[in-house]
Amino acid sequence: MTTTAPHHPRDLRDFYENPDVPVASGTPRSVRQAHMLARALAGTKNTATVLDIGCGDGTAAATAAPLLTGHRIVGVDWSQDALKRARTRLPYAIRGELTGAGLPFTSGSVEAVLFSEVIEHLVDPDAALEEIRRVLRPGGHLMLSTPNLAAWYNRALLLAGVQPVFSEVSLRAIHGRPGREVVGHLRLYTARALREFVAAAGFEVVRLEGAPFHGVPRPLRPLDRLACARPSLASILLLHARKT
Repeated sequence: MTTTAPHHPRDLRDFYENPDVPVASGTPRSVRQAHMLARALAGTKNTATVLDIGCGDGTAAATAAPLLTGHRIVGVDWSQDALKRARTRLPYAIRGELTGAGLPFTSGSVEAVLFSEVIEHLVDPDAALEEIRRVLRPGGHLMLSTPNLAAWYNRALLLAGVQPVFSEVSLRAIHGRPGREVVGHLRLYTARALREFVAAAGFEVVRLEGAPFHGVPRPLRPLDRLACARPSLASILLLHARKT
């Protein structure tokens, strides 16, 4: 199977500024992650600043907002096109990046970071977690979500010699796997790899949950929801960690 992308990007930045590239992942993941964040901040008495880094069109932050009454949610993205869309959903959406100049926040100034479906797109995820750790206060919360390389169907696909879902070998087209959209995934994690990676970056892993993937064919969605009971098999990994 080969599905061609809408245009040929010159580089990654050109790719992510393309309005046709999806900047939101499914609602089920956003809802589950929002509840995880609300539980983490339940004992916070003062107004907490929550950054949605790589906010895309603002869907994840907008989903979390009703559960975080009294707290301040700020969307952050590099893409001007994404920010334009995010500002229709969020009161605060600013430009920032995890490398180069870094995030426009002082060290230890935020209570929580939403990091939804971003890490799989990064060239340097180590530097990204370092920058997130810098802006979080001691004990601050990281809510990270990413596709699971070892999702239940990917295990079957690999046995059949098929490229796993979520993995991509080109920014221009889909080759050798199910799916239609080129979304720029560079790195994929299993549950074990994600835990180890986040812990090595100076975080304590509090909880790992699973979430379903909106792109699973409808007849298989009940199985995908059942797989969430075992995060190592789930489509999406939802990780809650704290800055040590």
